[in-house]
Amino acid sequence: MLDLLKNKKVIFFDVGYTLDMPASGDWMFTGKLIELAGGKLKRKSEAEIREAYSTGLRYLTENHLVTTVEAEIRQFCEYYSILSGALGLGLTEAELEEIARDRACNMRNYIGYPGIEEVLSSLSKTHRLGIISDTWPSIEQQLDYLGISRYFSFRTYSCNVGTFKPDRRMYLNALNQCGAPAEETVFIDDSVRNLEGAAAMGITPILIAANPASDVETSFMKIKDLRELIMR
Repeated sequence: MLDLLKNKKVIFFDVGYTLDMPASGDWMFTGKLIELAGGKLKRKSEAEIREAYSTGLRYLTENHLVTTVEAEIRQFCEYYSILSGALGLGLTEAELEEIARDRACNMRNYIGYPGIEEVLSSLSKTHRLGIISDTWPSIEQQLDYLGISRYFSFRTYSCNVGTFKPDRRMYLNALNQCGAPAEETVFIDDSVRNLEGAAAMGITPILIAANPASDVETSFMKIKDLRELIMR
C-alpha cells in the first residue's frame, strides 16, 4: 500500500477516467450518437464540434439538479437536441431519445479499468471508501455493472448536490457523510483542478493519469494505474 494512505481513514474516488472510461472515447459522443449521426459529424470541423459541445455543456451545467434516470434521459434529449441543431445533424425526436436512453441505460458504454475490483476489495479492508463524482443518476447502474458498488459507503454525486467539482459543496457533502476530518481523507481524481478544490478543503489529493490527457505536471502525487495504490 502507498505510504501516503497508511495514516488515512477514508479514500474518495472520482469515477470517470478514475474507475472507468467511455467505450467510444468520449462521455457525450457515445456509440449510439456516432451510429446515427457519425457521417454528418465527420464533415464538421473541430472548432464547430467544440463550440456545439460547449453550448450543450452550458445547458447541462445550468440544469444539474437531477434525481431520477428518467429525468436524466429527458435532460440528455435536450442536450443532444442542442448538439443536433448546432451541428445540423437533423436528428429526429425518436433518435434523440434513443441516443439519450442508450447513454443512460446501456452499460456497455462504460469500460472499467483493469484491476479496479482487486484494488477496491483490498482497500476496503483497511479504509472506508467513497465517491465524489460529476455524474447523473444512472451512475448507480454503472457501478453495479462494473461490480464495485458494494465497496462504497459514501457517495457524493453532483446531480444530487446541483453543482460540479471543484465547488466546495461537493467536498463538504462528502466530508459530512463520512464524518472524518479532512486531513484523514484522500481524494483520487483525473483533474488537477478538482484536486486543487479538494486540497483547499484539507483533503489529500492524488492525481490518476490512466487517461493520457491527465498525465500533466503537478505537485500532487501522481499514479497511472489504480493498482499502484496497493503495491507493497
